[in-house]
Amino acid sequence: MDTVKIGKYEFKSRLMVGTGKYPSNEIMVRALEASGADLVTVAVRRVNLDRSKGESLLDHIDLKKYSLLPNTAACYTADEAIRTARLAREALDTDLIKLEVIGDEKTLFPDNEALLEAAKVLVKEGFTVMPYTNDDPIMARKLEDIGCAAVMPLAAPIGSGLGIRNPYNIRIILETVKVPIIVDAGVGTASDAALAMELGCDGLLMNTAIASAKDPVAMARAMNLATEAGRLAYKAGRIPRKLYATASSPLSGLVE
Repeated sequence: MDTVKIGKYEFKSRLMVGTGKYPSNEIMVRALEASGADLVTVAVRRVNLDRSKGESLLDHIDLKKYSLLPNTAACYTADEAIRTARLAREALDTDLIKLEVIGDEKTLFPDNEALLEAAKVLVKEGFTVMPYTNDDPIMARKLEDIGCAAVMPLAAPIGSGLGIRNPYNIRIILETVKVPIIVDAGVGTASDAALAMELGCDGLLMNTAIASAKDPVAMARAMNLATEAGRLAYKAGRIPRKLYATASSPLSGLVE
């Protein structure tokens, strides 16, 4: 089976999905199912983790079917992100963490200096760290060097739906580091997902592209198929691009 391994964890699906922005919890549940994902992310600072104090988003996620990937969304300093990660581990009993340290409120680009600082602390504390970063091969290598279990470069700004703006940087990152590369942020539609996988990425994480689609359940299914198709195409090996035509049938032995 073509699984993806992140640290000590192994997942059947290479598509990882978020749980925010859905029109309703019922649609979220159906979209998660259609996506085929087995790892779903939740924003620790935006979700009620204590289910004894009223309804929580977690009440709608089948924890026998899905593994949780808590994230530090909305953290703007290394200290905030570290505290949020520790809270997630305590509340959700997992050492998995999608590490985000945002550097700018408008673009939501990461603060890579603070990200690296937080990642160093969390790796030392035994977390399986999956950092959200920009598409910088140097930063990707630094994150790998300090022990991050994966690197999650953005394809485009969070929620923009612009697709992969710089496939060349993604390709360089794929050549630069050995840990899994999970494209995170910027995917807008199924063709974007397929392209990322065709480049050789190990997986995708997305939320807005599915949750904000006109039909989130249908889009989740489309992303599931695109992720699988892109992975198969990458493994199959595409033909080289050529300027001129090449006949599909041999020219020898033609009837005169």
